[in-house]
Amino acid sequence: MVGSEGYIGQALTARLLAGAPVAGSTGPAQQITRLDVHMGAPASDARVRSVEGDIGDRNVLNLAIAGGVDCVFHLASIPAGAAEKNFELGLKVNLQATIDLLEALRLAGQRPRLVFASTIGIYGVPMPQLIDEQTVPEPSLSYGAQKYIGEILIADYGRRGFVDGRAVRIPGIVARPPTSGMLSMFLSDLIRELAAGRSFRCPVAADAACWWMSRPCIVDNLLHAAAIGPEIVASGRTFLMPALRATIGEIVGATANLYGRQVLERIEYAPDAKLQAQFANYPPLRVPRALAAGFKNDGTLERLVQRALEKL
Repeated sequence: MVGSEGYIGQALTARLLAGAPVAGSTGPAQQITRLDVHMGAPASDARVRSVEGDIGDRNVLNLAIAGGVDCVFHLASIPAGAAEKNFELGLKVNLQATIDLLEALRLAGQRPRLVFASTIGIYGVPMPQLIDEQTVPEPSLSYGAQKYIGEILIADYGRRGFVDGRAVRIPGIVARPPTSGMLSMFLSDLIRELAAGRSFRCPVAADAACWWMSRPCIVDNLLHAAAIGPEIVASGRTFLMPALRATIGEIVGATANLYGRQVLERIEYAPDAKLQAQFANYPPLRVPRALAAGFKNDGTLERLVQRALEKL
């Protein structure tokens, strides 16, 4: 797993260690290799192998895949805000490291399944009135452009039989812990702060429409992406996730349904023009192919909020 120490990577590792089958198998993973530039606490499970290093270093990649791999989850990235501030770093991690990983896997000659974490940022802003699975990406940030190129490479390496790749376009995942670098961090802050009984000053308007998915839900979908068979990826290796579309006000209302009506008194709105333009106008979403393939959303807004606050 590349990018194992991130918010999604840690949850995916925990699910695999709990016995979730992967890549179409009927049993749990026998060994999990974690790869990240900085590793957290040493793993207590004997099935976990940890490799610390830069994924742009071919020696590190070769060490991580030594002995063979059946399935790779590529979750590593520099988020949009940080990639805008540091173009060279974003290019190195979001694009060049993806190329390096694909090349390492090609040269190893084992054709593993590869699940690539892409983003809805490939669509850019302003968005059209509807987004479906035929909408042409027009990224407006470097992060989205780099991820879109990654999708194209996954498809091409898959076409050639070097890897069995699948790309998953991920929406806003909540509720992330406080961190820097993510322009959409306020979506997580909103849920976490209000649920904890604290006030929140929201940088977009109450009627701002966004796409939402909890961390447990995206882990479900990543595992599903690894498991789907060749008959499904034959029609395309990229999948847009069936996120829930809801306004900020609707999420606040769902949080109030769970944590008390006083939540409604702890929210104020102070729209920021930049964030409003980037995140406030997500259109309706239609993904019949992804739904038919078995990908899912959280179901209801209340369940979204509940799952967003689940601990590992």
